[in-house]
Amino acid sequence: MNRHLAIVPAYNEAGAIAATIADVLAHTDFDVLVVDDGSTDGTAAAAAAAGATVLSHPFNLGIGGAVQSGYLYALQHGYDVAVQVDGDGQHDARHIPELLAHLEDTRGLNMVTGSRFIERVDGAYRSSASRRLGIRVFATILSRVTGRRITDPTSGFRMVDRRGIELFARDYPHDYPEVEAVLLLHFHKLDGAELPVRMRERRSGISSINAQRSIYYMIKVLLAIFVGLLRARPAVEAGDRAPVTAESTI
Repeated sequence: MNRHLAIVPAYNEAGAIAATIADVLAHTDFDVLVVDDGSTDGTAAAAAAAGATVLSHPFNLGIGGAVQSGYLYALQHGYDVAVQVDGDGQHDARHIPELLAHLEDTRGLNMVTGSRFIERVDGAYRSSASRRLGIRVFATILSRVTGRRITDPTSGFRMVDRRGIELFARDYPHDYPEVEAVLLLHFHKLDGAELPVRMRERRSGISSINAQRSIYYMIKVLLAIFVGLLRARPAVEAGDRAPVTAESTI
């Protein structure tokens, strides 16, 4: 059995999901799990036809719930490494082998994140100016809290080892989870790093965070960070297992 899994959360991504899966399969040996988060279009059927295993939610749980379902699946099926890949095609799967090599070659590393901001790449997608401002604020706060340089805390292009899978299967933020997940990793004394990656504009669909919602998003995530700093979290011991009841459908 392959020990590597790509978790692809998707909500109404019928226009992009097949190409996203093809990209992962073309550049890696990872199994692909698409978590169809209550889509009302043909996302699940398109993903299955493209060669992915599909886990379907009966209704929309949001990005955090979809990603956690993927980690629960990875834990249940014994995967050693899992990478998150957005279903809209923004993440370039050619970087996955680079993330894997860094994760495996760096002693004590539990998560590696693809960052848009370590190096400036001409023509690469870096989000809107308002969102970049928010990202810079989050990065400054998290860098101070964790004691390491963080440049792209909202990146969903992340790879974790077995300890990361165990942690995120048991406890994963459900609203705007990427920033809080950095804190979660830090609270549990796991180590993270970033690598430069090139990202693309989404192939289809519309981002849930538009210009009008950017300020609301920023305030809400800042509140989540401060609440997270005060929140007690249970320790996850190596080898600990959370019960998993989700079933995959193909």
